Amino acid sequence: MIEKVLHPKNLYKAYHQVVSNKGAAGIDDMQVNELKSFIDDNRISVITSILNRQYVPQAIRGIEIPKSDGKTRLLGVPTVVDRWLQQALSQQLATKFEFDFEAQSYGFRPEKNLHGAVKQSLENVNDGYQDIVDIDLKGFFDEVQHYKLLQLIYNKVKCPTTLWLIRKWLRAPIRINGKLYKRRKGMPQGSPLSPLLANILLDQLDKYLKRKGLKFVRYADHFSVYTKSKAEARKIGNQVYLFLKDKLELPINKEKSGIRRPATRAQFCSHL
Repeated sequence: MIEKVLHPKNLYKAYHQVVSNKGAAGIDDMQVNELKSFIDDNRISVITSILNRQYVPQAIRGIEIPKSDGKTRLLGVPTVVDRWLQQALSQQLATKFEFDFEAQSYGFRPEKNLHGAVKQSLENVNDGYQDIVDIDLKGFFDEVQHYKLLQLIYNKVKCPTTLWLIRKWLRAPIRINGKLYKRRKGMPQGSPLSPLLANILLDQLDKYLKRKGLKFVRYADHFSVYTKSKAEARKIGNQVYLFLKDKLELPINKEKSGIRRPATRAQFCSHL
């Protein structure tokens, strides 16, 4: 697979996507408009270093973004060069996974959006499923266990170099206020690769809910399961909690999670 990732056409497409996304500079202060010059001068040496497994990603720049509740969200901004390479890998990795993702997953996918998630949510309620298990994952991007994610990718992508490269990015340290911090779990919000990696992991949750024949909607790390009684909602809520804890090792945000009714439940998008 690494050959497809590093193919000139794929790298060229990735370059244009990174430029169109704009975004802040990483720790090396390289701006997006400097990327073309870098690629022209260094593309071959970068490709060679990846194929020889000598490529070393730079640290991630940590930026605190204020939230509406007064708290902050930590964004991790890779360098422009790492964003270019991650975008190239994401484009090829998506071809292996996107087709198998469940229809009830609406976040960060082609032809899917928040509007579709809200519409499906309302359809479920109108069909009589009005006792809702509403779950928000606690610090999802900080809690992802690397070994679980890498195993899921390995199951479909038997390319050691691709797995090696993803692992290098997942382990790249983050610099916050001038200090470097090692990372042994989690993945940065702000990386072109992170949304796809999140969906690869949480697709396991989608498939668990689908096997149980449940109506649900997921948008990124927030999801709702729709039932016809409070007793059923409690039972399913406990089962989902255990699945997340035991199988995916992900905690829930108890403040934002619970059993709701449409009259008292905030709009789906208010959690996002």
